[in-house]
Amino acid sequence: MRNSFDAGVRVLLATALTLSLAPPAGARKGKRPADLTQILDQMNEVSKRLKTISAVLEYTKFTVLVNDKSTESGLFYFRKGKTPEICMDIQKPDTKVLLLKKNRGYYYLPKIKQIQEYDLNQKSDVVQQILLLGFGTDPSDLKKAYDVKYLREEDLEGDTNVLLELVPRKGSVSNQFTKIQMWVSEESWLPTQQKFIQPGGDYLLARYTSVKMNRPLANSIFELDAPSDAKIVKMN
Repeated sequence: MRNSFDAGVRVLLATALTLSLAPPAGARKGKRPADLTQILDQMNEVSKRLKTISAVLEYTKFTVLVNDKSTESGLFYFRKGKTPEICMDIQKPDTKVLLLKKNRGYYYLPKIKQIQEYDLNQKSDVVQQILLLGFGTDPSDLKKAYDVKYLREEDLEGDTNVLLELVPRKGSVSNQFTKIQMWVSEESWLPTQQKFIQPGGDYLLARYTSVKMNRPLANSIFELDAPSDAKIVKMN
């Protein structure tokens, strides 16, 4: 179970910002900035207005060696704050909930009535470098964590995107991913897709749809709806 949680948390942290958002109020479609600095500045300006997100989530894990893929889907919620809160309510193929709150990670398995609890305080640097990837991060901080390169323009489902490549600098993030590709909409200046490439060539591909931005989210979303007899297992 621990390996499942660790993989899920890595996916959760890494894909939290892969959001195909409709452009926020006041956003205007315009010509792509001429250089990387202008692209990052546009993303940063949009991110300052972001408070909450709800979306339909789908992410796919590709295992290159055996040419296999597996997909999970469900609902995704994000609330910005002093410590960001995230809930991933996976519904297919199996029901489970991943919750990050106050530097704690919770993995709830309804079928066996078990809650695995993790202390993420020692992973705060990873949270900052991945969870805030794409918004909420000052461009100078992004460049400290990654070697960032603009690759090209690409169309994704009718939306023109700039494709960025991010290579993690030495640290815990580089242990998980060799590089990250991020497609950013030229209309909303927010990520629409991310590809997280792991050592060995396996990768995660994530997309979010039906995204709603800056709508009030009930506090209950960020609480586990588990029965009183659910067993709590502290994992670290």
